[in-house]
Amino acid sequence: MCLLFFTFKVGRMAGLWRSYQALMTKYPWRVQIVTAGSLVGVGDVVSQQLIERRGLAQHNVQRTAKMMSIGFVFVGPVIGSWYKVLDRLVVGGAKSAAMKKMLIDQVCFAPCFLGAFLCISGALNGLTVEENVTKLKRDYTDALIANYYLWPPVQIANFYFIPLHHRLAVVQIVAVAWNSYLTWKANKM
Repeated sequence: MCLLFFTFKVGRMAGLWRSYQALMTKYPWRVQIVTAGSLVGVGDVVSQQLIERRGLAQHNVQRTAKMMSIGFVFVGPVIGSWYKVLDRLVVGGAKSAAMKKMLIDQVCFAPCFLGAFLCISGALNGLTVEENVTKLKRDYTDALIANYYLWPPVQIANFYFIPLHHRLAVVQIVAVAWNSYLTWKANKM
């Protein structure tokens, strides 16, 4: 019985993956953006429920909607475009190319992206410019250090093993944990 249930679940997951692949082939840009926004939202739900332990009755749905909008409007388009640019800057799929992409990504892109993400989150949370600058001064360095613990190995693997059109999805799956941290950091007052 347990084996039958497991086989059924694996079959359903494989079917979902095939559907995702078909949509990705037909509408790559849209699917990447929807995936990013949805997974930023999942990260916020995880943050509120597991990190902050708010419980369902205290869940801030408006905050989750704001974080999802950042995913749809900022994270998905910006990271998706960045990966295309990065693939043009560093051509090839060798280990050395993956290492170069990771270094460029982490030295040039990540610091700017992280600062912009925190500023956009602050603005959507109604912070004044002065409050946003104060929050950025307080949280940016910690968030950047946490970024450097997580993302370099993920990005090397991503750039070496994953085709361009799936990189944003792979990053966003890993980013559920990262987004949980970021949304907690961005919404900590």
